[in-house]
Amino acid sequence: MTDTAFSINGVPLQQAVLQGIDAIAAACAGTDPIALFAAIDAYTKPVLRQTLCTVNRFDAQRIAVVRLYSSDPVAYPPGGSKEKAGTRWGQHVLLDRRVYVGEGVEAIRASFDDHAAILALGLKSVINVPVVAHDVCLGTLNLLMPTDRIDGGMIAFARLAGLLAVPGFLALAR
Repeated sequence: MTDTAFSINGVPLQQAVLQGIDAIAAACAGTDPIALFAAIDAYTKPVLRQTLCTVNRFDAQRIAVVRLYSSDPVAYPPGGSKEKAGTRWGQHVLLDRRVYVGEGVEAIRASFDDHAAILALGLKSVINVPVVAHDVCLGTLNLLMPTDRIDGGMIAFARLAGLLAVPGFLALAR
């Protein structure tokens, strides 16, 4: 099968990914970090097929996250926050700076206080990527999918997307 066998809205997958890179480059050159996060969301969608993408800033003093970007601002509006002190997820992602992969409804229930809202959106898996620069966790890129399973290629792609988010966080810190 060739790359042209896969398409997004009639655009071959390879072309869609390349257009996504152009959009990310343009957003990095601009001054709006939220535009960069939206470009990353659009870039990852053809590959990961997430239906919810959020980007959170890490408040290390409170061990909490504050939402900066959401692909669904009605269900998950920017500005919302979650306390993560004393949680396994907070330790794993924010303090240990490791990617969290949750597969299936039980993983969602076990890891998130707002599991009912997540499940109501039909979401059954998640990849949470810590966004790290200069040995500091700046925040997280959160990609939630309706599929039950996540493969290694999806995790690697999500990690790359987390790296692409670094300039947005650094711009916010100025």
